[in-house]
Amino acid sequence: MSSASSASVLRGRRAALAAVVTLAVARWARAQEAPSSGLPVPELATLYRGQVDPARCLVSEKYDGVRALWDGGTLRHRSGRIVAAPRSFLRALPREPLDGELWLGRGRFESLSALVRRAVPSDADWSSVRYMVFDQPLAAGAFEARLGRLAAVLPRTGTVAELAPQWRIANDSVLRRDLERVVSAGGEGLMLHLASARHVAGRSDALLKLKPALDAEARVVAHRRGSGKYADRVGAIEVESAEGQRFFIGSGLSDADRRAPPPIGSEITYRYRDRTSNGLPRFATFLRRHEEW
Repeated sequence: MSSASSASVLRGRRAALAAVVTLAVARWARAQEAPSSGLPVPELATLYRGQVDPARCLVSEKYDGVRALWDGGTLRHRSGRIVAAPRSFLRALPREPLDGELWLGRGRFESLSALVRRAVPSDADWSSVRYMVFDQPLAAGAFEARLGRLAAVLPRTGTVAELAPQWRIANDSVLRRDLERVVSAGGEGLMLHLASARHVAGRSDALLKLKPALDAEARVVAHRRGSGKYADRVGAIEVESAEGQRFFIGSGLSDADRRAPPPIGSEITYRYRDRTSNGLPRFATFLRRHEEW
């Protein structure tokens, strides 16, 4: 065999080996991103509009953090993607499925968002992060009973994972007073969970959120080019709500968002004042993007 032929065969073998390695890496990456079979499915809140007696609920603060589900061995975002948390953080979690919020404190969502996006986490960066646990999603029984079991395995303060404080209220006027107290201190709002309810995977009428400003989530379906000073950027994003309604959001988008808008298919959170007679949000304003979670 000539030297040219030998070189050609060697290049072919190297290419084949590279292809095998690439395929193996891709399969490994997909396996890391795919949710495990035992992944808890989160219960998602609906808006509180007085549809349930608050005295039947347990109330907690609505944390402005990042939702995270722990299956006893892996911490994942709500989407199923793995949270890049330090090993020291994960080792501190109990070997029990948990549902909660990664939290840095009131008014620090942007700092937390930047932290969880990092592919390589550090112990120093995560030293102030707390996992505020509010449910045990794979456990049977009523929410109040699940909280009792959580109290046996989680301390209330001082460690990586904390049991989120829950309290009872007498009526709606007390609920509004507590909302004002939490919001005036920098909190985002309150959560109400029907004490007698079993865990529900997905959107639930037993879990309710109460905030001074209304917000909701929607899926991005298209980008609309801007005009004037935004002629070379995105002027608005078209979104579809959980109810299947489509509308445009242009307000609230920063220059960076207009240059690199939330990808089609990703989820965003928007804020609105109220709804029109046909159910569309009035004065919808972009709040944040969720495509990485």
